[in-house]
Formats: sequence, C-alpha cells, structure tokens
Amino acid sequence: MMHWEQLLSLKRQGDKGKRLRKEQDDTRLGFEVDYDRIIFSSAFRSLQDKTQVIPLSKTDFVHTRLTHSLEVSVVGRSLGRLVGKKIIEKYPYLAEIHGYHMNDFGAIVAAASLAHDIGNPPFGHSGEKAIGEYFKIGNGKKYREHLTDKQWQDLIDFEGNANGFSVLTSSRPGNEGGLRISYATLGAFMKYPKESLPKKPTSDICDKKYGFFQSDKKFFEEVANELGLIQTRTGEDVGFQRHPLAYLVEAADDICYTIIDFEDGINLGLVSEDYALEYLIKLVKDSIDTAKYKTLETKEDRISYLRALAIGSLIADAVRVFVENEELILQGKFPYALTDKSKYKAQMDDIIKLSVKNIYQSREVIDKELKGYQIINTLLDKFTTAYNNKFDGCATNYDNLLLKVLPERHHLEKENLYERLLHICHFVSLLTDGNALIYYRNILGHLG
Repeated sequence: MMHWEQLLSLKRQGDKGKRLRKEQDDTRLGFEVDYDRIIFSSAFRSLQDKTQVIPLSKTDFVHTRLTHSLEVSVVGRSLGRLVGKKIIEKYPYLAEIHGYHMNDFGAIVAAASLAHDIGNPPFGHSGEKAIGEYFKIGNGKKYREHLTDKQWQDLIDFEGNANGFSVLTSSRPGNEGGLRISYATLGAFMKYPKESLPKKPTSDICDKKYGFFQSDKKFFEEVANELGLIQTRTGEDVGFQRHPLAYLVEAADDICYTIIDFEDGINLGLVSEDYALEYLIKLVKDSIDTAKYKTLETKEDRISYLRALAIGSLIADAVRVFVENEELILQGKFPYALTDKSKYKAQMDDIIKLSVKNIYQSREVIDKELKGYQIINTLLDKFTTAYNNKFDGCATNYDNLLLKVLPERHHLEKENLYERLLHICHFVSLLTDGNALIYYRNILGHLG
C-alpha cells in the first residue's frame, strides 16, 4: 500500500533527510520550482525544433514537441488539481498535518507533464527506433559482445522515457546533480518504473516500456524507495508499481495527442472537416452550444471550439476513473491507463485509428521519417566510432576533428564502453531536428 504523505515527497537529489510541504514558502510552491527548472533547461528549449507529428515542418499551426509539452502540462495541471481536491477531501490530515492542498497535486502533475517528452530524440518516435536499430541491425551491432544483456537492451530498445529520467537527474557540466527535481515530480514522471529487461514481463501498463538506463539504476531505486512505491521484482531485476500521479501525466499526454494531433491533421488538410465533426461530436454532444457553433465562420475556429470541449470532456472522465479507482491504484492493483477505462474509449480509439491512417502514415510524414533515419544513423556511426577510437588510442585526424565539433558539455572521458555509447546517444537525442540535419550535412561534406 502506498501512502500520499510519502508519495508527495519534496526531497531533492543531494538532500539529507526529508523536506516537508509546510516548510515551503506559500508564494512559490516547492513543486512549482520543478516546473521553473524544467522550463529554463536547455533540453526543454530544444523541444521547440523537435517533431510532434510532421517532421521538419515549417507550417505555422502544426505543433512541435514544445507546444505539445506545454499543452500537456496545462491539461496535467487541471487533472492534478481536480484529483487533488478529491484526495484532500478524502484524507483531510494531508492538509491539516502536512500542509498539502490541491494546488500541490496540480503543480506536480504539471511539472512532470511538462518534462514528459524531454528525453525524446529528434524526428519523433522514429528517432527512438533509428537509435535502437543502429545497434540492433546496423554497424552498432559489433558492440554486442562487450555489453551485458541489460546494457544491450537499453541500446537496442532506446527509450525516450529513460533518456528523460537521465536528462532530469544525471550530473554533467552545467547540470550538476541534474535539475534537482523533487522526488514527487520524478515519481509522477516515471510512467514505466522498471529496467529494460525483462521486457514486458506482464500486461500491466507500467511494464509496457522501461523507465531508466542501467547507468541510472541506483538513483532510480533511491527515488522509488523514498516515495514508497511498491516493488514488483526482487533480486537483480528492478521494477515498481507506478506513482499514482503518473496515471494523470499519462492521461494528459493521451488526451492531447489524441485530440490535438487530430486537429493538426485537419488543419493540414489530411483529415476532412466533415470527418472531424463526425468524430468529435461524439465527445462533446453533452456540452456543445449549437447556436454558438453555427456562428463560427472559419474551419480553424470551429475545430478549435470542438477541440476545447473534447479536452474538457476527457479531463472530467479521467478524474472520475482515477477517483473511483484510487484505492486500487494505491495498492498497485490498477494495471490500466485511465483512458482504457474511459467511457469515451471507443471514440478515442476511432480518432487514433483515423489519425494513424491519414496523418501518421501520410506521405509527408513517411518521407521526413526516412530522412530522420538516415541522419540519426550517420551521426551515431560517425561519433561512436570517433569517440571509441580516441579511447582506444587509434583516433585518426578525422576522428579528432569530428570530436571537436561536439559541444563542450559532451567532452567527457568515459572509460566504460556502455557509458561511451550511451553518451553519444544522449548527444544525438538532445539535438533538435534542424541541428541534427546541420551536423549531418557537415559530416557528409555538403558545402554552402
């Protein structure tokens, strides 16, 4: 059984002992500091030029990872506050003894939601696959015999969530001790609190992917134990049940990409407005003001109105599902996403199915993802070769020149092969789509 007073820990990396909510200055909630630190980080800024749906798109109204993350944080804040209000009403001691209130829940979920894509590579989810396939079937497979099974799985199944945990917590020049995010926010961020092996050991939603690299295993366990997460594996294999607020972060993301990616597809002409009305009206039929809708003159205004109502409907229903199952969640006995139990699940599935067909598998998206594969494969191959040649004492002049273009913060000596390979993966993953393209053109000798 998990306990809210432990799950809401304000402890940060490097702290000695516990930190309490009632010790904080009410003019700036302790958990709001998490949001501020994330939004001012260079890794977050890079999301402004990373793909959400359309890679390398210059269209004004198409979302990037940055705008997507900001919108997810807004939805997450609403989910957190609404759930927090119910939790405080149910457990008044959280307010009376510990000083928590519903805004703390909102601040935690908003910060974790803001960071949910911070570790994603350029070119969308195809970027993750490109990194994994470089090691699995590309030139990187030569490193297999020198790595443990779990280290190898980290690479061939490169995971943006695990990379995000590393970005938030790993020490590196200019990022000593990571961003020092509260353990509560880190817990809410950790949607998949397990290591890369065993792979998908159960059908539980928290086992769908993995949440940390082997290099971050020790600190991940520290955070999970401090929060009192329920351990699901023993021995050398590490796995936990989710922090309850991770369900809300996941729901915020699910709601936004379902509705807002669909909106992008409509604005790009990949989905007709007639389809949009047919699909969205099922989500908003109880809240739509028909008279107001008829006064909206442009497609963008009509779709924007329906989008806002749809998100409102899905937020209210996600809160309902969480509150109804709160005790099961605290017991680690709720193996589903909140949207899996939504009364709107069929409608969401229909929208996602249409988005896959008309948007995610559109010719423009496929063409750009193909370019992304080539770019990431080339960068990984050139930089891992140069980095390892330098360590082995056989670097060519070309290798030395190539390493000089690495940003200063990536000039680190890594004696362990796994850490060297992961370090270059970090470098590539933190590039924007545009910068990845620039590196690629320079490496291939494109002039001008």
